Amino acid sequence: MATTAQLFEEPFDADEYIERLAWRTPGGGSKGGAEAFDPKRLLEEFKNHIEELKQLDEKIQRRVEKLEHQCHREAKEFAHKVQDLQRSNQVAFQHFQELDEHISYVATKVCHLGDQLEGVNTPRQRAVEAQRLMTYFNEFLDGDLRSDVFNNPDKIKEAADIIQKLHLIAQELPFDRFADVKAKIASKYHDLERQLIQEFTAAQRRGEIGRMREVAAVLLHFKGYAHCVDVYIKQCQEAHVKGKLDETRHSDVEQYLKNLYDLYTKTTALATKLTEFNLGSDKHTFLSKLIKSIFSTYLESYIDMEREYLRNRGAMILQRYYDSKNHQKRPIGTGSIQELKERIRQRTNLPLGPSIDTHGETFLSPELVVNLLQETRHAFERCHKLSDPSDLPKNAFSIFLLLVEHLCVDHIDYALEIGLSAIPSADAKNANLYFLDVVQQANSIFHLFDKQFNDQLMPLISSSPKLAECLHKKKEVIEQMEVKLDTGIDRTLNCMVGQMKHILATEQKKTDFRPEDENNVMIQYTTACSKVCAYVSRQVEHVRKSMDGKNVDTVLTELGVRFHRLIHEHLQQYSYSSMGGMLAICDVAEYRRCAKDFRVPLVLQLFDTLHALCNLLVVAPDNLKQVCSGEQLTNLDRNLLHAFVQLRVDYRSARLGRHFS
Repeated sequence: MATTAQLFEEPFDADEYIERLAWRTPGGGSKGGAEAFDPKRLLEEFKNHIEELKQLDEKIQRRVEKLEHQCHREAKEFAHKVQDLQRSNQVAFQHFQELDEHISYVATKVCHLGDQLEGVNTPRQRAVEAQRLMTYFNEFLDGDLRSDVFNNPDKIKEAADIIQKLHLIAQELPFDRFADVKAKIASKYHDLERQLIQEFTAAQRRGEIGRMREVAAVLLHFKGYAHCVDVYIKQCQEAHVKGKLDETRHSDVEQYLKNLYDLYTKTTALATKLTEFNLGSDKHTFLSKLIKSIFSTYLESYIDMEREYLRNRGAMILQRYYDSKNHQKRPIGTGSIQELKERIRQRTNLPLGPSIDTHGETFLSPELVVNLLQETRHAFERCHKLSDPSDLPKNAFSIFLLLVEHLCVDHIDYALEIGLSAIPSADAKNANLYFLDVVQQANSIFHLFDKQFNDQLMPLISSSPKLAECLHKKKEVIEQMEVKLDTGIDRTLNCMVGQMKHILATEQKKTDFRPEDENNVMIQYTTACSKVCAYVSRQVEHVRKSMDGKNVDTVLTELGVRFHRLIHEHLQQYSYSSMGGMLAICDVAEYRRCAKDFRVPLVLQLFDTLHALCNLLVVAPDNLKQVCSGEQLTNLDRNLLHAFVQLRVDYRSARLGRHFS
């Protein structure tokens, strides 16, 4: 194996190296390989390899010595070069010091010369400036400003410098001798000051920052410089407000109103913070006038745009809702004919016009109501902030009228009209009564309307004459809706009674109360009674869900009275055997149990009395007089008692009429 320096590269393992050497020597492996292990041959190989290693070591040592010698030689050469550079640097530094001293000397001479020149030139310049100012002063004395500087608009900067100096000089002159010229100089001073401020304003509008800086530098020496600052601030505000509002004023009125409200609110909030600083004794008046000057154009037309937006927005919300229902709004009649129909309907409770089928749709939308109230709430907030205090009640009232128009008239009142038209006639069979659902939703909506009236509108008008108008309008709206609600509820109750009458007519048999087999009656109450009670219970629950407060008791009282009247009249259509009378008592007992669901004492009392009357159908003839004198019947008309007794099949045979003679 050739011995080279590469064999000893890191990492070097002596054991591995010897093992590899022995393995490559024929007969030198630990297992002998193909040949038997030969220690002599391996020893000879090791000796030869050791010699090679010695030779390699000598070779490497010679190379190391050569490199060390070369390194020492180059180090000496580098040291000589460094020394030469240091000497050159020292010479350059000395030259730099000499040059610096020379420059300082020359500069000193130049400064001295400049001082000498200035000492000579300054009096000369002052004399020239004084002569120039005297020339311009003479023009003011003569009253004829001939110099081009006062007549050329392009030289306004130079003219401003001259008039500012003349104005200072004029302040030192005695008033009695130079009053006229002082007045002329002051007039020209104020005229130039005004022109400069106008130029500054025009440059700001054009966005010429450089020109603004130039004019401001000239105005800095004038008394009106503070006004220049005011103009700059005002112009910045107007440019921001104008840019924010004009871009949406005609294209997006909703965004315009929002931007106007936000900008005005932020501006007034900023003014409030500014009052904390020392802005003078009339700072509130100053800030108020500044805000008014910025927003006056927009505030003057605010309420007109607010009303127009609300009118269009409300109409759009309504139309979008009816479109979603695929409903074409029916025209609601107005004028004397419609008023006549309304009075007839209120007095006779007759449906005027064909009944329509709404398929259970109330045409009242909580989502629509929330959207209208939300828009109106934002409008009241904007009205409060953007209206002049003297116009606030009037503006708030106009917004309220739009809410009444859209919510109460175009939506609630229209739904009530549709609901009234959808109420079937009293003799309709299996009629679906949806008007109570209309009542329920209308009440819920009006509670929201009333809440906004109290929370949003009242604080804006509470101390103004508009309060009476608002309350009157609200009362008028309530009364109009209550009339239609009462009419609809009354007609709905008639339909309920008509449905009960239909059930009784179809289910009640004459044989129910005169059974053929008196001893084989197995029912507790008749089928007609069962179905009527089930129907009444459903309607009572419907009424409770649709009404609130005292309205529940009022409507249930009316329904209960009509229910009692129907059953009372219905029972008088039949004649009763002894067992039939007992069954009639059972029916009335079931009706009385149903009446308990009304939770109205009057209704329960009526059915208690009816139940007592039915006892006359089964009581023994000898006991009739005693029963009629009982607690529940003693106050009733004798004719009514007699009429019930006449319903007994044994009335004539038992000569029961003698008890009432």
